[in-house]
Amino acid sequence: MKTVRPRVMLLFGGQSSEHTISCATATGVYNALDKDAFEVIPVGISRRGEWALVDFEQVDYSLSDDPSNPAEVDPNAPGCRPLYVRLAEAEFYVKPEVGEGAIADEALSLTPLGPIDVVFPLLHGPFGEDGTLQGLLDLMGLPYVGCGVLASAACMEKGITKTILQAAGLSVGDFYTLTAREWAREEKRSELREWVDARGGVVFVKPCRAGSSMGVSKVSTPEQLEPAIEEALRHDPHLIIEPMHEGWEVECAVLQPVNPLEFPQASVLGCIGLSRTESAFYDYETKYYSGDSVDLQIPAPLETALSEKVREMAVRAFEAVQCEGLARVDFFVNPETESVIINEINTLPGFTPFSMYPALWEATGLPYADLLKQLIEQALGRPRGLR
Repeated sequence: MKTVRPRVMLLFGGQSSEHTISCATATGVYNALDKDAFEVIPVGISRRGEWALVDFEQVDYSLSDDPSNPAEVDPNAPGCRPLYVRLAEAEFYVKPEVGEGAIADEALSLTPLGPIDVVFPLLHGPFGEDGTLQGLLDLMGLPYVGCGVLASAACMEKGITKTILQAAGLSVGDFYTLTAREWAREEKRSELREWVDARGGVVFVKPCRAGSSMGVSKVSTPEQLEPAIEEALRHDPHLIIEPMHEGWEVECAVLQPVNPLEFPQASVLGCIGLSRTESAFYDYETKYYSGDSVDLQIPAPLETALSEKVREMAVRAFEAVQCEGLARVDFFVNPETESVIINEINTLPGFTPFSMYPALWEATGLPYADLLKQLIEQALGRPRGLR
């Protein structure tokens, strides 16, 4: 007797600046998912917010070597079919293709997509991993992989993340938050300049709610501060400024077991090094288009006691913001002083070929396909409503 496979909707694309990376992530996940275990339904969201059924046998959203020609969801492109979504009923319908014949009533020509058992959100950035999509899926009554509304929203806003973690007794380092409204006041600008000067003049300016290092600038001279602020404000009206930390960039992947009563698990650690590159930091181009220039050391070359300290902090951070499913916790670790500072929590880390999250679990002993299966099974087993 044939077993009924759970129908998994891969939801990707979206309206953020990370649209292309989301498409690449979806490509990686689709290729790795066990089609004998799951019926996979890829659904892309265009930059304009249109939904489309995508045939990955015809469409390739893999990252190209040319960042000037990014992949993009187009509901009317070959291999794509526009979707009509009835949110209240959680129903999806495939619209007819152009040229299929005259239709007197388009509603009568819609083809039901059928029930969805679980959604695997793969949208990075605002309107994807910031709690908005998670709230929509909760209202639709659809189970989904990953964190809920609270953790997604809190971790998307870096200043809020650090405030929560700081209250939980976790080290997050020094930071300064700034809004576009505050930046318009000269007294606030003077206060920020004094804050930067007091910390040696070298800082990183970041949008609070952007990922993949979008809009991030390193400031080394007073003249660079204002352009860095203006660049970050192009991505987000909420900013965070942090001094440069001595040490290594270390990342830990955290995974919730299928049994919700079991404690989250921490992977081995990974260390990011930039080799053969002029990049000042681990920026967007380096992350996704310079695989040969990035030295990812897995496991990170840390002493056992220090590694265990980082892994324990990763799990504590995961629980402090009430994450579910998965998250990647990023640190600054100084092996000489044994200082460990949490940089941020990423609730929807990438799954591209260069991505740390699946690589860390692969090194821990959990292969990519098994990792995806566990995430889906964990989501399917969650209770609906408050949890």
